[in-house]
Amino acid sequence: MRLLRSTDLALRVLMRLAVAAATDNPTTKQVSADMDVPYTHAAKIVAELQRLGLVDARRGRGGGLSLTERGRAASVGTVVRAFEGDDDVVECEGANPCPLRSGCRLRGALRTAQEAFFAALDPLTVADMVADPTGPLLLGIPRTRAAAGD
Repeated sequence: MRLLRSTDLALRVLMRLAVAAATDNPTTKQVSADMDVPYTHAAKIVAELQRLGLVDARRGRGGGLSLTERGRAASVGTVVRAFEGDDDVVECEGANPCPLRSGCRLRGALRTAQEAFFAALDPLTVADMVADPTGPLLLGIPRTRAAAGD
């Protein structure tokens, strides 16, 4: 199973914010530069993370992004589900329904595999994901001039 780019970025943003010092509230522009992704893509992800209650975004002087307590304790599986959805891995019905759909065992097997994938991520929290050695690596990401100048 391959994650959508938005899911990958959401997890990386949460991890980046999880290691930010209490006084370091990076802007969306800074996070997009740190993660080397387009600002517009990062802004959409941050808006969704805020809607989910995982990130607090404040505008203006002294503003920026911060991880909420809910975000720090969030299950990685829950975040992945929120961004990926839990639709079937394959499209069996749709505009051109599969002729095997009435007696196919593949759909059920793929659903079981998908549930196992999510279940493997459920016990991990965002805080778990930034334990050593990941946290220090995140802190060591060189700031780009665009990000450092904001």
